[in-house]
Amino acid sequence: MTPALNFSPELLLKAQGIRVVFLDVDGVLTDGGLYFSETGESLKRFNTLDGHGLKLLQRAGITPVVITGRDSKALRLRLSALGIEHAHFGIEDKCPAAELSLKTLGLDWTAAAAMGDDWPDLPVLTRSAFACAPANAQSEVLARVHHVTRLAGGAGAVRELCDLLLVASGRYAQLLQEALA
Repeated sequence: MTPALNFSPELLLKAQGIRVVFLDVDGVLTDGGLYFSETGESLKRFNTLDGHGLKLLQRAGITPVVITGRDSKALRLRLSALGIEHAHFGIEDKCPAAELSLKTLGLDWTAAAAMGDDWPDLPVLTRSAFACAPANAQSEVLARVHHVTRLAGGAGAVRELCDLLLVASGRYAQLLQEALA
């Protein structure tokens, strides 16, 4: 069985050895829009393809870590449903949170990938061994990453990154075969 996905050998080589993925939320796991109910409650729309990709990463031994400048009940519920244990909320300076996660996991930047869409994500993106941005990311971010997804944030961009990392790790075909069984 041959998977339908096809990434360049150079890209796959750059993405090998990744064991942790840092993710922003607004503009990456969501479309970047801020929705508020009449009572002021923050609402977020998440993509189920992204969610399944994050579950597959965890099965492959790659740890997702969320670092976000905002916090909401909706986000916490979604991360809990996905089994994501490592998250930092209300963080303006994301680099110290990423470094704390690396220390906790016994890893360093050479094992890290990151996906972000705007300037607050740049310090983590530029330190990570593999940096990725959704198609609708800000220009300065797009200019500094190794890969720009075909899809926008909140529309499957995270799943594309997950699939790329799974192929690079050698686990994609096995996971696909298990899904077909």
